[in-house]
Amino acid sequence: MESFSDLVRLRRSMRKFTDEPLTPEQVETLLKSALMAPSSKGKHAWHFIVVDDKEMLSRLSLCKTVGSDFLAGAPLAVVVVGDPAESDVWVEDASVAATILLYQAEDLGLGACWIQIHNRTAPDGTPSENIVSEMLNIPASLQPVAIVAVGHKGMERKPFNEERLLWEKVHVGTFKA
Repeated sequence: MESFSDLVRLRRSMRKFTDEPLTPEQVETLLKSALMAPSSKGKHAWHFIVVDDKEMLSRLSLCKTVGSDFLAGAPLAVVVVGDPAESDVWVEDASVAATILLYQAEDLGLGACWIQIHNRTAPDGTPSENIVSEMLNIPASLQPVAIVAVGHKGMERKPFNEERLLWEKVHVGTFKA
């Protein structure tokens, strides 16, 4: 990537992947980046669970009502888990780490997409956090925040259209209605 600005413009949510697996080096680069993510007071109130088993990815794809089905076609997922005992801003810390994963995937030429788990439910009303925790043997003291699906891009996406920027959401000095 030539610049961070290019990376931001080019990164788009990818929900379709090829069958090509990631290399161990790509997975290591993704995880290194996540482990370097900024965190409040340097607490690092997160854990990462790497899932590449196709059966488990298929099962995880059913963990919420909408927006997780494409996970079944991903070659890899990184489940981002927060630790409420470690920091009062564990959701934010885990979210920053997941965002870093998204940008690192794009920088590697891979596609990725965030799947919200925190505060979501399965079709039967079961909290998605409970389902993911049970499937992956996550201790009750930790909370899944998101799953980041990663793989080789299986579709083309146009770069972000800067004409769609919501400049009305930017306020200078004070909030102006």
